[in-house]
Amino acid sequence: GKLARQNSVRNPRRTAATASALMIGLTLITGMTVMAGSLQKSIDKMASSAIKADYVVSMANGNGLSPDVDAKLKAVDGVTATSPMRNAPARIAGNTEFLTGVTGSAFGELTDLPMDNGAFTVGGSQVVADADTAKSYGWKAGSAFTVHYEDGSSQRLTVAGVYESNELIRGILLDNSALTPHVEDPSDMQVMVKTSDGVSDGTKDRLEKALGSNPAIKVQSKQDLSDEIAKMFTLLLNMLYGLLAMAVIVAVLGVVNTLAMSVFERSQEIGMLRAIGLDRRSVKRMVRLESLVISLFGGVLGIGLGVFFGWAAGELLGTRMATYELVVPWGRMAVFLALAAAVGILAALWPARRASRLNMLTAIKSE
Repeated sequence: GKLARQNSVRNPRRTAATASALMIGLTLITGMTVMAGSLQKSIDKMASSAIKADYVVSMANGNGLSPDVDAKLKAVDGVTATSPMRNAPARIAGNTEFLTGVTGSAFGELTDLPMDNGAFTVGGSQVVADADTAKSYGWKAGSAFTVHYEDGSSQRLTVAGVYESNELIRGILLDNSALTPHVEDPSDMQVMVKTSDGVSDGTKDRLEKALGSNPAIKVQSKQDLSDEIAKMFTLLLNMLYGLLAMAVIVAVLGVVNTLAMSVFERSQEIGMLRAIGLDRRSVKRMVRLESLVISLFGGVLGIGLGVFFGWAAGELLGTRMATYELVVPWGRMAVFLALAAAVGILAALWPARRASRLNMLTAIKSE
């Protein structure tokens, strides 16, 4: 072990260059794994804290839902509250904004949005705005403004309250009874549904049957929404794992090349060690441990840098996502470190065998 350690630092530049291939691959994959785990955790927290609805109904292809969907869902046994979310462009103070129409009497029961000031009151000419929008226009509870709808008509609205937005709900919320008359072809982004029985397979089946068991319409619980977003992260991670596999192949070849050169340069030393009693088994172990040191050097640096970059990127995201929370996947990092060790052991097989089979007399006489 001592010989292996000293040999690995004999040529620091070559050792660093060899370890860098594995380090870069592990930095990339560790950073993205930290980011994916942290984002998934924040989305889970966001869904559980901001949405009290049991189900969210939407189109699988991202298109809008017909207003008839909300009417059909209201008629289902056990449904206690529904609210479509209907977007429409409008002009406010010369700027284009997208208004979101909701069922004001039910929306408070379906969501839990923290209020910065005022009250969550949506109905008639009263609206609520997210903090960013309110700040940009200088609004607070009690402020009034004029909105110009896409059909050319205008209306004076009052800000009843200012809420904290999230990635799921943001913008200006007003009652559909005020918005829909000014929309030529109304359609809903999604419909939130709350039921007396809560989330269950039976309730979901009833909702799907009421919508004609249409595969184009998704009926999702909060957990389903989180799982759907997690699939996108998983796809990205799988692509990066493929890149890591390529980096591992490059790293194995690099370590093999470095060890082969090292064995060739130290042929005389190895011959002397054999002559004074170091057996072939110990020679193999020395080369394997040297390879392990190089690989773990790259692995530890790569994982450390990956966690740092994941944390740094998360700090930036944390300014935009209030629920962001750093998650360090210790289990996966242990797997990555074990992979680095396996790379070292695998790469040492041929150089170690070659070193152990050197003819000691020929090696001693070599220049």
